[in-house]
Amino acid sequence: MNSSITKYAILLMICGGMLFYLSCKKKEDPIKYKYGLFPETLINLSDLNSKLDNNTGEYVIEGKIAILFKNSGNLEQGALTYIFDQTTGECGLAFGTTNDVFTKSLIDKAGAQGGNYVPYRFFCKTDGFEYFIHSSENTSGNLDFFYMKNMPIIGTTLPTVQGPFPITLLNSTANDAYISFNQDFDAAYFASDRDGNYNIYSHPFLQTSLSNQFDKSFTESAKLDSVNSSRNDKYPFVHKNMMVFASDRLGGFGGFDLYYSVFRKGKWSAPINFGPGINTEFDEFLPILGSVTDFKNSYLIFSSNRKDKDKFDLYFTGISLPK
Repeated sequence: MNSSITKYAILLMICGGMLFYLSCKKKEDPIKYKYGLFPETLINLSDLNSKLDNNTGEYVIEGKIAILFKNSGNLEQGALTYIFDQTTGECGLAFGTTNDVFTKSLIDKAGAQGGNYVPYRFFCKTDGFEYFIHSSENTSGNLDFFYMKNMPIIGTTLPTVQGPFPITLLNSTANDAYISFNQDFDAAYFASDRDGNYNIYSHPFLQTSLSNQFDKSFTESAKLDSVNSSRNDKYPFVHKNMMVFASDRLGGFGGFDLYYSVFRKGKWSAPINFGPGINTEFDEFLPILGSVTDFKNSYLIFSSNRKDKDKFDLYFTGISLPK
């Protein structure tokens, strides 16, 4: 065989082999971080004025967390917007006020009754209604629970809102406020000063219509002895297997601190202080826990007057829930 032809054949074989190798080589996956991660450093939402990164690529997890908060005594709507870049692992955050028309109608309707103390809005999977629960002063000057309900919004038609109605099942002759349900909607948790100081109580619910149960006659609720102290324990919020609340019990950092308790084997554990990363010598109030699909950790939002004792700011941080 002619030597030049032989060399050419070998060269073609080498080039062909290289092309075959390159075509079979697996392309590098651009997604380095499959799940999002909220920053686990404390962020003052009032100072969060920076814009989100507009150069974020196509591999992102993004969304909004709706928040109702007090501003100069008035209840306002807000939203925390997040973008997590799955290629770099960076999480961008922005916070601002919003003005959803239907939510404003709920706020106004509750406010017209004379109070809007820490409203709790949720969708109940057991009866298919959305609920808005708030506390208002009754004729005796104490706080009672009231609820409104509506079918979920479908399309552009706004549903009819029923209420406010008193939650006669839970309302006592004392102050009753700050309600939260577990994820199965078979137990409610709230705070009341019916025994002097504020304590956290629980009440069982059947997995049927919540409103039918709300309208029943008053039945005493159980005090959570494993969580309460001899001081004030209030603002309970339950998410998955964890309860967060505020307490001015002895042994804290000063004022009201945030604590958490874990539900294991049918009971709530002894409370644990969140520590100096969250708590200060001032007051930490109104904790809210939540989770977002495709994020590894959860988030905690609360208010604190650490910057100005006469003014409460909102704070945000990512946290990992205990197993």
